[in-house]
Amino acid sequence: MIKILFFVALVLALGFGFAWLADRPGDLIIAWQGQQIEMSLMVAVAAIVSIVAAVMILWWIVKVIWTSPHMIRRYFRASRRDRGYQALSTGLIAAGAGDAPTAHKMTKRTKGFLNADQEPLIHLLEVQTALIEGRNDEARKMFEELSEDPETRLLGLRGLYLEARRQGADEAARHYADVAAEQAPQLPWAGEAALSNRTVEGDWNAALSLLDKQRLAGMYPKDEVKRKRAVLLTARAKDKAEADPAAARTDALAALKLEPDFVPAALVAAQALFREDKTRRGAKLLESAWRAEQHPDVAEAYVNARLGDTPNDKLKRAQKLEQLRPNNAESFYAVARAALHARRFDLAREKAEAASRLAPREGIYLLLADIEEAETGDQGRVRHWLSAALRAPRDPVWTTDGLVSEEWEPVSPVTGKLDAFEWKVPVSRIGGTIEHGEDGTAPADKAIASLPPLAAEEDHDDLDDLEDEIDDEDADADAAPVIDAEAVKAETPKPAPAAVKAAEQKPEPTAEKEPAKATPLTGAPEPKASGLDTEETPKSDSAPAPVVAEKPADDETASEPDTDGKTVETAKPVPISEEKPAPSDAKNTKKPEKAEEEDHAFLKHRPDDPGIDETAEPETKQRFRLF
Repeated sequence: MIKILFFVALVLALGFGFAWLADRPGDLIIAWQGQQIEMSLMVAVAAIVSIVAAVMILWWIVKVIWTSPHMIRRYFRASRRDRGYQALSTGLIAAGAGDAPTAHKMTKRTKGFLNADQEPLIHLLEVQTALIEGRNDEARKMFEELSEDPETRLLGLRGLYLEARRQGADEAARHYADVAAEQAPQLPWAGEAALSNRTVEGDWNAALSLLDKQRLAGMYPKDEVKRKRAVLLTARAKDKAEADPAAARTDALAALKLEPDFVPAALVAAQALFREDKTRRGAKLLESAWRAEQHPDVAEAYVNARLGDTPNDKLKRAQKLEQLRPNNAESFYAVARAALHARRFDLAREKAEAASRLAPREGIYLLLADIEEAETGDQGRVRHWLSAALRAPRDPVWTTDGLVSEEWEPVSPVTGKLDAFEWKVPVSRIGGTIEHGEDGTAPADKAIASLPPLAAEEDHDDLDDLEDEIDDEDADADAAPVIDAEAVKAETPKPAPAAVKAAEQKPEPTAEKEPAKATPLTGAPEPKASGLDTEETPKSDSAPAPVVAEKPADDETASEPDTDGKTVETAKPVPISEEKPAPSDAKNTKKPEKAEEEDHAFLKHRPDDPGIDETAEPETKQRFRLF
């Protein structure tokens, strides 16, 4: 732009000059070696300007010809450099995207266009390519080479730190972070790692010194620096609380100046004052902390501020906290606990119930259960409060990274992070457990609820009478002769009509039969003696065979359904004197097919009993049992 303006100004000056000369005409005469040259002034000036321009143009041409080799070399060098940086840019993008083939290709191309000693980014591209290709050992060696170069030392240290973390080498990772933090305290990754290393080791003095360097380097905002410093001072005071109460008090009070609402600092300072027999000052400090935040640890420390106090004295202290913060759940809770220890059950119950109305939670209901246990011992009421505690929200605790601690700690035991513990309600499960349904009931409970109710148990006296009656009938059955029965074929078991056919044959005494076992049903009528007798079968022309009583199925009774759907009990043995005269034997000559059709018409389904085993030995008589 400046050159253009200069050129325009020069043209305007020449034009103005020629116009001025044109307004003032004149002649120019040159006499040289006997010759005289005469011309106008305008022509003379134009000739002079033309000669100057020609000289300048000639000089430019000569200069271009003289410097052309260098210009040509510079042109080609610039072209190679441009192509090299283009390949480097493409390779870094490919490495960041995880494109190993493209990154490897661009690495070779970049080395062909650029000098690796003059461009450190080429080493970075090589390292990234080695990492995404899985050549971790080569990458670590490259990082070590980068850490030896002053220009790339921090880059190499960060790479070594990340590789050590990836391989689980914690000691090496701490070493690289400490070296990087010493050289550049403003680096966030190095500063946080180094600070975490010192806090995990409990080196609070070194941590405070490093925090000061980071504050001067502007690594953290002012508020965050104050918070971290307060936490470090509180941690150091906590370690010194028993050995050096004065130093612990100094550090804790300094932490309170930085963070007035920091409860752990107030607790440590108060405990240090109590050890120095400065109970009043420590109590005032806890009262100030209670006004700022109603924390149960503050109430516990305040109530037990002085050793040797009676439960009534502790109750008075708790009531003073209630006066400082009236109508507060934590105040009611503190008074209720102190009243329970003082055995003031009415007051304890009143305050605990008031706290449960304001902020129901698990600890309050557990306290109510303790009160009920101590006062009345009513286990029903105790279980009621315990059940309410199971369903109530959980109490807030010191928690971090999924862990719960009984007291505040400066560092997370999982990650080593400073100031990681928070006072809050721990993580809770959403909904019921896996084995429960949507409504929180177990599937087993649902299944049991779907079953019909059990019938009332029968009177044992009636059962005893029934058993005696059955024994008497068994004795009568043994004494009375019965008709010989014919063994029923296994393939065609004979049902109840066999008793009718048995009356048509000549009665003869048979072997003793075992009474069938009856299975009582829930809600069924009392069993009759007739249900224990066996069927009578007609006598065959051959030799009589002993009748073996058919054992009923486990889930069946001694009755069988007839064609009308009614229950037909099996016939009991009848003495010979009571037998009806047998009709003619013409009825016994029925065809097997017709008899089978009658059986099907009589029974809805074939019985499961295959019939009498002819090869079975006679069974001994057994006494009837109900179960």
